[in-house]
Amino acid sequence: QVHLVESGGGLVQTGGSLRLSCAASGDTFTNYRMAWFRQAPGQDREFVAAIRWTGGTTYYSDSAAGRFTISRGKNTMWLQMNNLRPEDTAVYYCAAGWQSGVYTDTAREGYNHWGQGTQVTVSS
Repeated sequence: QVHLVESGGGLVQTGGSLRLSCAASGDTFTNYRMAWFRQAPGQDREFVAAIRWTGGTTYYSDSAAGRFTISRGKNTMWLQMNNLRPEDTAVYYCAAGWQSGVYTDTAREGYNHWGQGTQVTVSS
């Protein structure tokens, strides 16, 4: 059974940086895609960044491009977030799903395993 655990969230000032981690277990993840989504209070969960476990192809939302970097190791995925803004405040979720399927890497429906989330708060 796939298990995802996020860590690294916290409180940071505008312009600061945070590095989120997602520890993955329960499978080899060779044929998986993994992603970060976030959800602010009263808003839908939105795509942030994704990575193909094999090959390392990455995808970013317009908001994340140029500021965030997604990467992965053997069983860990990271999200390096730089130049943070108050609008980045949200609960950040790690997600995993099979690479094949009808949904794109940026679609929430393409992921069927989720972590519990980690809070990121950016103060102005």
